[in-house]
Amino acid sequence: MQRTSRKKLLLLGAVVIAAVIAVPLFRGNERASAKVAVAPSSVPVKVASAHRGDLDLTLKVIGRAEAYSTVNVQARVNGQLQALLFTPGGQVKAGQTIVRIDPSLLQAQLDQAQGNLAKDQAQLDNAQTMLKRYQPLLGKGYVAQSDYDTYKANQGVYSASVKADQAAVELARTQLGYAQIQAPFDSVAGAPLVYPGAQVTANDTSIVVLNQIRPIRITFAIPETGLAGIKESMARGAVPVTASIPGAKATPMQAELEFINNAVDATTSTIQLKARYANDDARLTPGQFVEVLLPTTRLTNVVTVPVVALQNSPLGSFVFVANADGTVQQRMVTAGPSSGSQVVIEKGLTGSEHVVTDGQLLLVDGAHVHVVSDNG
Repeated sequence: MQRTSRKKLLLLGAVVIAAVIAVPLFRGNERASAKVAVAPSSVPVKVASAHRGDLDLTLKVIGRAEAYSTVNVQARVNGQLQALLFTPGGQVKAGQTIVRIDPSLLQAQLDQAQGNLAKDQAQLDNAQTMLKRYQPLLGKGYVAQSDYDTYKANQGVYSASVKADQAAVELARTQLGYAQIQAPFDSVAGAPLVYPGAQVTANDTSIVVLNQIRPIRITFAIPETGLAGIKESMARGAVPVTASIPGAKATPMQAELEFINNAVDATTSTIQLKARYANDDARLTPGQFVEVLLPTTRLTNVVTVPVVALQNSPLGSFVFVANADGTVQQRMVTAGPSSGSQVVIEKGLTGSEHVVTDGQLLLVDGAHVHVVSDNG
């Protein structure tokens, strides 16, 4: 009985001691929890600087690449196609022989013309010799005037025949030269339209199409409302044109505007433009679609921020401005036109602020932030 009472007293004392120790610990933890709840949270954000300066508005349209020059190669003489000296789809150089037509008949015509020339030249030489011989005899009465006149007339006839023969020789030589066709410029050959053994007709039979792709043109149409801005941009100098292949990750191609059509298409209210691209890397092929971006009107002394900084609310557009004390201010702004990744802020910013470009969903006015990236 006494042992049981002693155990109860010891157990009761342990409980009291544990309670005494637990009370300060609980209060300490309570105070720590209160401090954590009171400490403001810090949101990681990315920021960028607002800028004041000039901005070129841009126009984005869809265009298509086209060959700078296209030639439909045709025969200039009749004959049988003897050989194609190019690789279909391959590169050909300016002056390279790409087609050969059987020259046999043309060579025979040249030989015949040269023979006629030689014959008439011999007759002319003979007539001239006879004139030189009879002229001194004519004055002495040894040669009749009629005979002398005949030799003189023959000289004129043979002289005319020689000139005609020389023209015939040149024509035949030219025709023989047409039996070989050279590429007029560096280009890419298409698929053959006829093959060796086929009979070709002068100025009628198409043999192959050549496309010049270095340089290459990018053709596109813009609304007539954008024409004034393009002319304003041209007044400042050469107009750069940026072209990119839809879906491609390569660096956009830099071209230069070189042509504006002389009339607006009344059915579509658009006007055609063309840009020149060097295409040294052969990235563009005639007929290929491209996205075209070109500058138009220039806005001066305007404030711009990245488009991603602009947020919308029922009250209007706003941005979060990062303050020097690590907080952000929700500032209402009036947005203007945009160009590429930048948007004009007509009211609300001075151009010296830093605005949040990433992390806005976790922010409220006055929230604490820490910058993880500053894009300047």
